[in-house]
Amino acid sequence: MGLRISPVGWGAVAVAALGLVLGRWFGWLELAAVGAGLTAVLVVSMLMTVGRARYAVTLDMADRRVKVGERALGRLEVRNVARRRSLPSRVELPVGAVVAELAVPALAPGAEHDDLFAIPTTRRAVIVVGPVRSVRGDPFGLVRRSVRWTRPAEVFVHPLVVSLAGASSGLLRDLEGQATRDLSDSDLSFHALRDYVAGDDRRYIHWRTTARRGSLMVKQFEDTRRTTTALALATDPRDYADDDELELAVSVIASVGVQTIREERDLVVLAGPGKLRAETPPLLLDDCSGIALSSAGAGVTLLGRRVVREAPEASVAMLVTGSVPSDADLRLGARHVTTGTRTVVVRCERGAEVSVRTQGSLSLATIGQLDDLPRLLRRVTA
Repeated sequence: MGLRISPVGWGAVAVAALGLVLGRWFGWLELAAVGAGLTAVLVVSMLMTVGRARYAVTLDMADRRVKVGERALGRLEVRNVARRRSLPSRVELPVGAVVAELAVPALAPGAEHDDLFAIPTTRRAVIVVGPVRSVRGDPFGLVRRSVRWTRPAEVFVHPLVVSLAGASSGLLRDLEGQATRDLSDSDLSFHALRDYVAGDDRRYIHWRTTARRGSLMVKQFEDTRRTTTALALATDPRDYADDDELELAVSVIASVGVQTIREERDLVVLAGPGKLRAETPPLLLDDCSGIALSSAGAGVTLLGRRVVREAPEASVAMLVTGSVPSDADLRLGARHVTTGTRTVVVRCERGAEVSVRTQGSLSLATIGQLDDLPRLLRRVTA
């Protein structure tokens, strides 16, 4: 609850005080009358804010997760919980940077008033809806008192994603369970036999060889590593020619990330100041909704270092940026990725044809629209 005097109200206070003081000081009755009149108006305005409606307000969003282009529908329910009829009132509903005003009619005790509303979602975003406030004030807008009824709710406008079932499997499965040269006494991949040493786990004794040689022999295994995919997005505005390129880049990251999670593979997504949540597709898409460019954001030339620092175990790395960086910049960004990591650098340029150039474990790719992503991945893995 809060009482607020508008700038016009403060101006009226100043003029009223000035009129009363100067009118009395100089004996100017007309000026004193103006001051007295404005004072009366201010007193009446204050009296009009007295009293409080007794409402039970419910803000219900039908779906807090929508895709770009889908309308987010909501319902606002106002119920009079007082024992007597309520007066007509105004309710304010902030939606992002816009404040919508809704009129609530006079309600009998226990009566309800519903308002349905739709939020346009033309761009990826995190839209804060609410808190709902009822407002009492004078018709001149001098003084107002508001009462907060609900907490704010977040609506996530997810980026567009394209299905990659089968398209990314080649890239992501190439390193699934790839063997290292490290030997251990317990893993999934049997490698060799060696003589038993006191303290070895008897479960790994190879009894057939033991019986044939007459001495205890135990199994030795070759370590395997599980594929960890690292996705890194450039958020330096200097990497992008326009906002559409950023939206394409975010959609590329989101599409590959969602498919990786669905295939139950380890995933690290780097964008903005930290890591995005990658436990489930909805959580990843929620975080993708809030990605924004920043002057402090990392450009493509720094993404390789960031992958090494924050995802050192990555066996597949995809660096995504806009159209501005040159091929030299793309190679510079990939140069710091750990040797042996399969690296793909994707340049997003609206309207460009798909192109892929591969040399060793590095691929430089260009994509012009999201629907081309499955074809790009197939060419990377060809």
